[in-house]
Amino acid sequence: MNCFIARMMLVFAAVMLLLGPGCSRFMSNSLQEEFVESDETYQRALTQIEYPNVEDVDEGDLIGTQMPATLATPGTPEYWDLSLEEAVKMALQSSKVLGDVGGVALNTPAGVHTEYDAAITEADPRYGVPGALSAYDATLSASTYFEKNDKALNNVFFGGGTRLLRQDAMVVQAQLTKRAMTGTQFTLRDYIDYDANNSPGNQFPHAYQNNIEMEFRHPLMRGGGIDFNQIAGPSNTPGVINGVIIARINTDISLGEFEIAVRDMVSDVENAYWDLYFGYRDLDAKIMARDSALETWRRIHALYVNGRRGGEAEKEAQAREQYFRYQAEVENALSGRLLNGTHTNNGSQGGTFQSNHGVYIAERRLRMLMGIPINDGRLIRPADEPSLAKVEYNWEETLVESLERRPEIRRQRWQIKKRELELEANKNFLKPELDLIGRYRWRGFGKNFLAEGSDPGPYEGALNTLFDGNLQEWQMGIELSVPLGKRQAHAAMRQAELMLARDRAILHEQERAIVQSLSNSISDVDRAYAVLQTTYNRRHAAHQEVAAVQAAYESDNATVDLLLEAQRRQAEADGSYYRSLVEYSLAIKNVQFEKGSLLAYNNIYLAEGGWPEKAYMDAAERDRLRGRVRKIVDAPEYTGALSRGDYPQLLTPGEVPTEPMQPTPESAEPTPEPVTDNLVPPAVPGVTQQGSGDAKFIQSIDFDETPGAEKTIQNLEGTSQEPDVEAYFAPRSTVPPGPESGFNPLPAPEPQAAAVTLPAQNQFEANPPVSVVPDTTPTLRSALQNQTLKFPLKDHSGSQDPFKDYRNAGPRWEPVPIPETKQRNLRDFSGEVKRFPLKETN
Repeated sequence: MNCFIARMMLVFAAVMLLLGPGCSRFMSNSLQEEFVESDETYQRALTQIEYPNVEDVDEGDLIGTQMPATLATPGTPEYWDLSLEEAVKMALQSSKVLGDVGGVALNTPAGVHTEYDAAITEADPRYGVPGALSAYDATLSASTYFEKNDKALNNVFFGGGTRLLRQDAMVVQAQLTKRAMTGTQFTLRDYIDYDANNSPGNQFPHAYQNNIEMEFRHPLMRGGGIDFNQIAGPSNTPGVINGVIIARINTDISLGEFEIAVRDMVSDVENAYWDLYFGYRDLDAKIMARDSALETWRRIHALYVNGRRGGEAEKEAQAREQYFRYQAEVENALSGRLLNGTHTNNGSQGGTFQSNHGVYIAERRLRMLMGIPINDGRLIRPADEPSLAKVEYNWEETLVESLERRPEIRRQRWQIKKRELELEANKNFLKPELDLIGRYRWRGFGKNFLAEGSDPGPYEGALNTLFDGNLQEWQMGIELSVPLGKRQAHAAMRQAELMLARDRAILHEQERAIVQSLSNSISDVDRAYAVLQTTYNRRHAAHQEVAAVQAAYESDNATVDLLLEAQRRQAEADGSYYRSLVEYSLAIKNVQFEKGSLLAYNNIYLAEGGWPEKAYMDAAERDRLRGRVRKIVDAPEYTGALSRGDYPQLLTPGEVPTEPMQPTPESAEPTPEPVTDNLVPPAVPGVTQQGSGDAKFIQSIDFDETPGAEKTIQNLEGTSQEPDVEAYFAPRSTVPPGPESGFNPLPAPEPQAAAVTLPAQNQFEANPPVSVVPDTTPTLRSALQNQTLKFPLKDHSGSQDPFKDYRNAGPRWEPVPIPETKQRNLRDFSGEVKRFPLKETN
């Protein structure tokens, strides 16, 4: 019977092997030939591209996105006047992918930074803190085996006095293992053995053994010590360093990378904001040039129709060509061209201004960075104006601040600290492995596992014998292991030394690069301000030239060539002025970028996000069930110094807060301590102003132009509400369009006040992990923006002069209060604000 069962099992195993992975070898030839020779089979089975079956993720109704605005879009768009503060706030709230300006998420998704990166590094089961702590978790292992032996023995002594051994056996094992932070491994083990056999020498036909033992293994040299285990973990391989401290440093490095990504995103949002501002202003200048060329064409065309002097065909064609050239530039300035805009690391780390895009392209790029719908039927229009206040920086303070606050430097220094600890840990692998081992065991033996009755006899129950404590054993010893040569340990030491030297060299090169970039950015501030003055004077002169040449042309003292050339230079001067205005604002922002204070400048700091509400409820319930913990001894800690403490995100170097920067019951977010230093700016010679010697005030300034320097110039809104695009391409293209068909790309908004008033609060509310400090007073940025007077836009009638409010105004000094918490930044301003000088005219 047993032979039959064995044969059937062999046959079953053979059939399973034949039907397994090798079954294709036994396919019929006809099937193989059909599979090989049939091209249709290959096409159907091997060349099809399948679509993955994944769970749908609802991140917004992108299918319902509206059609983008184009040149052919009819109607009047709805404007959304957006401040820079609101743009940054919405970007922090909505963007999960940080600063994707070049389509990185689409082309190389693994290279983008998201708000989840720091948490992913923290939760890494291999290199994260929980993964490193898991090496010290207590491990419970258990096993149970049942066995029946029926065998013939050649030697009667091995069979206990018999040559045919029949045995029923059972083994139950359970042990609990725990590794301490000192490297010591503790083990508590329970071993139960049941044996029933036919040996004639047995005292009992069956017997139980129950052994309980405690064991420890403590490394005396290699692998021992709190410092080593917290740095390297329970590693026995040289070069493999992954302790709790190393895992924590990995998290700190990822936090530095996350801060860099947030800073770059804020910088790119501001870059895109001023790109859009320039797009509007550039479109404004192009429309004014187009309208001037149109007016000139109309006059020459009237002379051409009447056959009068000055209306020659070549002059009419020349004026017509200039009109259509500016018409094309207006269309490009409105729609934009598909070119890269200003973004970080495009020439400078903060971003070099790129003025090669239009309104629609720049507006969609800003929406992309803000994380809002790309098209929603509205058109974003910047509500803030660039600052015109002269900014000067103290080089010594700025240099020290940049070398301390830059997150790249902090990240690299964490990397160096990690290499130093790895070098210290690798020195331990050069020691011999010398372990102290101790074991203590209680034994129990009996006929039964547990004997019944109040007074059982000897060896009636194994558990009874165990509790009696008559059978006890112990063992103590030392175990030594030394790899001769220690090649792997020496190689790990050499590599750790080289990695440390490499990272130190990289830190030095990073500091040199920061000094170079800071020098360039501060120099660029001075250049941009000087160019801003020059382009303003050029713009003023160009407007005067157009007025003078226009008057000379009307009195037949100038040719049409001079008039068209003057109008062209006026358009170029307007564009250059707006370009220099934006370049100056970006230059100031880039200095904050290079100083590492861009987030503090925008009143932003980083904090860990909150947990779900249910998590707090579960934690409270577990704490209640746990009861009062009896503290026996403090857990061992690393004796070295890892960090200097919390990094003051909103304080300058040298300022120490009186209270820890942590949430308080009254406010969920910390507030920076005010600075007590008082900087008194020097008074401006020849100007009497109120509060000029007070550090709490900075002055705003307006420009003065000679009255009557130029004629009324049309601005962004044009002259009509109903554009007639077909007139440009109709057979009547040689006839200038009338006033009713003027180009009107953007509607005229309501007349605005000369000064821009920002909200009284500068408070961002961003989703974790990015938080913003609430402040009920204006920030330094908003105070600077209040210094710039906004050019009034043209009304529907077309009679308003864009420079009316700036004629004969003279120097206007309006003190702007600065919050005490922002007075520290006044050291960056000289207080010597001067009007742009105008060139003397004869």
